[in-house]
Amino acid sequence: MSNGQPTNNFPVVLTAESAGASNEDVVDANVTVVNAMYAELLDAPEIAPNALRSYYVDFYLTQALGGGFAQYVFTAPEREEIDAHVREGLEAMGATAHLDLFNRAAAAFDALSDDDADSYLDGDFDAGLDEDGGSAGGASESVLELEELDGEFESLLETEDITALNAAWLRSQEGLLVLDDEQLEVHIAGRVALIPNLEERQAEAAEEALESAPEFELIIRELCDVAGHELEKITMGDPNYQHNGETILAWHFTTDQGDFLMVEDDEEAYMISPESREIIAAVEFEEADA
Repeated sequence: MSNGQPTNNFPVVLTAESAGASNEDVVDANVTVVNAMYAELLDAPEIAPNALRSYYVDFYLTQALGGGFAQYVFTAPEREEIDAHVREGLEAMGATAHLDLFNRAAAAFDALSDDDADSYLDGDFDAGLDEDGGSAGGASESVLELEELDGEFESLLETEDITALNAAWLRSQEGLLVLDDEQLEVHIAGRVALIPNLEERQAEAAEEALESAPEFELIIRELCDVAGHELEKITMGDPNYQHNGETILAWHFTTDQGDFLMVEDDEEAYMISPESREIIAAVEFEEADA
């Protein structure tokens, strides 16, 4: 374990608005900065390790308060990596009792059978409690143990405030940068400029965004390709647009050549000029396989 010591030279960055603010605001400022860095395609090794530790300790706190350790496990995309950040952060900021509880909860969950893990994550173990709070056959002792640990977590917050410890630790960081919005934008841009494979990351991010895009966006993009336009932004949906004597949903969007809208019927979608009502491009829907 690194004991919270940075493994690269990147500083922790907070926003100027958080200077002198509440503990929660300080922790939220770090979350905002880390999210901004992720959004600009910086990877974990390119972000201050202690910023990530603070970020994931707050992530753990938020999830555990929302739905216990089960919600943390369900929400954490890569637990091995995130667990390490949480452990190192809790240790570095002095949340020793919470670190002990986290380790016990993680060990208890990892020891569950597949059926018990599903039961715990689904939250259907209450049916297995008898009148005295013991197992009535529907939930194993291991699942009940995790439920008890969830209760211990909330009680522990009264004596060991994770947010206060997290904020104090952030304020104490060596080389801490406190930047206003403009300075933060410049700082992140400078960091992004150092990414050796930036174009590759941008292409991967664009592909992932396209895969998760809603259907109307995919249709609009295809229409723009047919028309030879470059989509700039989708502005709004209008559920009261009049088309061929009918009230239908139309999507307004902007390309490099102006403002347009998209409407569709059962067989085709159309890119239309909102002023002249001229059809600029059309795409035919493929019949779904039986």
